[in-house]
Amino acid sequence: RMFVVRHFSLAVHHHHHHRFVFPSWFRSFCLLSAVSSVRSFVPQQRHCPSPVTCPFVSLNRRSTLTKTTRTTSTGTTIVNNMLPKTTSISLDDAATASLEDAATTTTWLISKASTLQSLAATLSKQLGLPEETLQAMLQAKSPASTFVGRSQLMVATLPETVSRNNHPWSVHDITQLLSGSIKDGSKVGIIFCGDSAVDYAAPLTLAVAKAMPLYSQKTNSDAGSKTGDDDTVSTSITISFWNGQGELQTPSPEVQTAATAAAASVQLAQRWVDMPPAELTTDRYAAECQELCQQLGSTVQYSEIVGPDLDAKGYGGIYGVGKAATCPPRLVILEYTPENYDSASAAAEQTCLVGKAIVYDTGGLSLKPKVGMCGMKVDMGGSAGVLGGFAAAVRSGYPHKLTCLLCVAENAIGPQAFRNDDILTLYSGKTVEVNNCDAEGRLVLGDGVAHATKHVENVNLIVDMATLTGAQGVATGQKHAAVLANTPELEQTALQAGLKSGDLAYPLLYAPDLLMKEFDSTVADMKNSVKDRSNAQSSCAGHFIEAHLGPGYKGGWLHIDMAGPADFKERATGYGVGLVLSLLKVPGF
Repeated sequence: RMFVVRHFSLAVHHHHHHRFVFPSWFRSFCLLSAVSSVRSFVPQQRHCPSPVTCPFVSLNRRSTLTKTTRTTSTGTTIVNNMLPKTTSISLDDAATASLEDAATTTTWLISKASTLQSLAATLSKQLGLPEETLQAMLQAKSPASTFVGRSQLMVATLPETVSRNNHPWSVHDITQLLSGSIKDGSKVGIIFCGDSAVDYAAPLTLAVAKAMPLYSQKTNSDAGSKTGDDDTVSTSITISFWNGQGELQTPSPEVQTAATAAAASVQLAQRWVDMPPAELTTDRYAAECQELCQQLGSTVQYSEIVGPDLDAKGYGGIYGVGKAATCPPRLVILEYTPENYDSASAAAEQTCLVGKAIVYDTGGLSLKPKVGMCGMKVDMGGSAGVLGGFAAAVRSGYPHKLTCLLCVAENAIGPQAFRNDDILTLYSGKTVEVNNCDAEGRLVLGDGVAHATKHVENVNLIVDMATLTGAQGVATGQKHAAVLANTPELEQTALQAGLKSGDLAYPLLYAPDLLMKEFDSTVADMKNSVKDRSNAQSSCAGHFIEAHLGPGYKGGWLHIDMAGPADFKERATGYGVGLVLSLLKVPGF
């Protein structure tokens, strides 16, 4: 066995640096001997001895026992999962050279066909391309491709008209066009052409970022060009904005800063959601939050309430849902105070973002079926959206105080699991009779909004975001989150924020006086699941959360149910980052 271990280590070393591979008979011998050795070392129990690291988290389980991270130029921290990747997204502030002289491997030209037709002569000159070739590409099926010298040109056309509930640039189409089309390790230029292109620089940048998710456990070592001794795959994307006359338009420095920060946050949110639950435990998520706070600097303070302390302090929703899991539940609190902040000013009011962070949802003792449970790693998508938005706002120099609360738990089954018929006392002081352990998100968020009204100083807007109900997709579809607001003005603000940012949203029925009867209980203040699932179910779930706001709270409350938009084709979308930035009125959003 010592011979096997020694020579197996040597094989790994040589394979990494020199692509050396031992013969198949030796690899088989190593495997059989290693299995024999491992059997005597398999632990009988796994514990979580510290609030920071879960022992069976292995972010690199097939390649090395250590976790390594890298930070891209846009600030995105990438975990070294098998084949580490970085994506650098920048906005061009100089004229774009012709394709023959460009340092890119591929250039994309994206606009409406009518815009490109009217500019064919100008664009052909700019790109160093015969006009008849460009005209032929516009007549072909989108996207069309050709080569100019050694560089590839892709021409993609967008819909000529969009509905009043879609983004003017149809950003979802852009993401789908680019998804899977940009090879890892390439250098890509993207030109958005149209009179309003520069006005939508930030959401267009997010549309590009969403097409480049970073998490992967694939072992294909040929997936792109590698740079450096660490085999990191680096993709570089430069985005330009041309007006209707084919002239370069440069976004303001504030918009460029916000757009690149938001792009980094979108990819960060995607990575969190795409990570399997064995990696992103509650402990790992908290550690990621702490690392992010260190990157954001001294203006952000981190604190948390963990495990039994939640129970002792009265957070019965978060503790009840998460107490059966191996790694404990927690309330993560991030507080941002700008430098030279004047707390006595009239603008001292602040927003509090609250995210549902169920790192995995089995349904608890109301166990989900096999098909329904797959993909439930996405159940922390709401927290990823608000945390990503929070980080991008800080990096953009947001001028007001901002608090972000993450209600972190795993809805697991075990001897300590909360049960149907249990009565939980939430932080609001209200009692909840459990009639569905799989309606856990509203329980943790009830604690979150109650904390916001009790402890967040001068809070005047509370925004909670969650993958809360399957019924959301029935109500507003797979592209639009469902929003519930306590004032018509806030409802319209959310609708317009979605149209501006590209994280689309649409209002739900707001009628707590009619719908809260669905939660009537004979032994507690309310139940946690409705009697009639056909009676505006998504609205009811939102009103349950609203019921736990402090009785004296007079500010705005906005609930965002984004169960549908959180992922697409088994990949996280990074939904929520842009919407949060638009609600906060960050430049460009």
